[in-house]
Amino acid sequence: MPFIPHTAAERAAMLEALGLREMDELFAEIPPDLIDESAAGLGEGLSEAAVGRLMRERARADGHPLNFIGAGAYAHHIPAAVWELASRGEFYTAYTPYQAEVSQGTLQLVWEYQSMMTALMAMEVSNASLYDGASALAEAVLMAVRVQRRLKRRRVLVPRGLHPAYRETLATLTAPQGVELRELPFDPRGGHLAPESLAPWSGEEITALVIPQPNFFGVLEEVHALTDWAHAQGALVVAVVNPLAMALLEPPGRWGARGADIAVGEGQPLGIPLSSGGPYLGFMCCRQVHVRQMPGRLVGRTRDAEGRPGFTLTLQAREQHIRRAKATSNICSNQGLMVTAAAIHMALLGAEGLRRTALACHARLRDLSRRLCALPGIEPLFDRPVFHEQALRLRVPVAGVLRSLAAHNILGGYALGRTYAELDAGLLVCATEVHEERDLETFETKLARIVAARGEVKCPIKPNW
Repeated sequence: MPFIPHTAAERAAMLEALGLREMDELFAEIPPDLIDESAAGLGEGLSEAAVGRLMRERARADGHPLNFIGAGAYAHHIPAAVWELASRGEFYTAYTPYQAEVSQGTLQLVWEYQSMMTALMAMEVSNASLYDGASALAEAVLMAVRVQRRLKRRRVLVPRGLHPAYRETLATLTAPQGVELRELPFDPRGGHLAPESLAPWSGEEITALVIPQPNFFGVLEEVHALTDWAHAQGALVVAVVNPLAMALLEPPGRWGARGADIAVGEGQPLGIPLSSGGPYLGFMCCRQVHVRQMPGRLVGRTRDAEGRPGFTLTLQAREQHIRRAKATSNICSNQGLMVTAAAIHMALLGAEGLRRTALACHARLRDLSRRLCALPGIEPLFDRPVFHEQALRLRVPVAGVLRSLAAHNILGGYALGRTYAELDAGLLVCATEVHEERDLETFETKLARIVAARGEVKCPIKPNW
């Protein structure tokens, strides 16, 4: 909180009332080996004015670089009205809406959010919400295990082209549940999960297949063929999608003959700033038949005794809060403020606005890719269609190129070698609607100079220093 009101005298009075002498006694139950004394030398606290100045100086030190990193978190234009409205007291300080009679505004907003998410995903049900995209995927896999409890094995197929952080989170949260995660390789030419590569798994007992769209490389997957294959094996399909991309691409509810069973993803592109990594929100949609296994909150629209429309929490068992061993999930809180921003953002842009934004992102990426791949020593890493980001292959060390770009105030992309050893020459770049023509030109010019200096080719562009 920005202001802690307790004075030294008030803290002393509290300790006296508790029969304690020192503040440390309040935390006596913490094992000594868990206490970190490394912060003991921080010195005395600063005044409010001094702290404000310090933080402004540090913010200025961060600068305002041109950002061409995507990799799961994206810079988009957010209309000013989004956070002007989301920051109003009735939204900003609203508490968990257990009591419907005093929470109709919050409940209606959540219901509107759910309605828009089901329309965007072409699914029947949406919850409101999970922590982030990675934890939403883990919850979706555990949900699939519950739906498929008749199976003897808890086996889930996970493409290697899925976001690395999602794969790590999934492994962490499902390991205690005895879930067997089997990694599927991506095609070295296309960067996608080739449907024919699933042949060895045909006839095997599979709980679910995870399908990203687009995948971490920005590559579009063959979602229809993958979905139909999974259903033919008796497996569920868990879609992991970029919500903005779904305004342009086929939504998961229409994949294959039956559609995906569960759709999750990161809601950050819907009105939420990058914010140094959070808070974001995870969304989850599913088919109606699976709704009783869905974790998190679900708001329904109903009528009261006098026939007036109203909203209330529904299908959330008490076990969620007081009998954890019997709960579908131990998630009890959510990202309500982020849901508020996402709902306002989607309402302001509408279906056509989201579609135009997605088209603008794709156009910017195509322009950036065309510019960069025209430089000697740079070419596309994969040969399939992409959205939002493009993986490039460089003939010079990627890490050095990124350091040089950073020196010129440009965040030039994500080095794929950090998480894919076999793609050490790969650079993942991203462009969205916020990038202007001059931004792309600046990136192109600086990169041309750096690549020429590090390689054996001459720079074909006259740098504009």
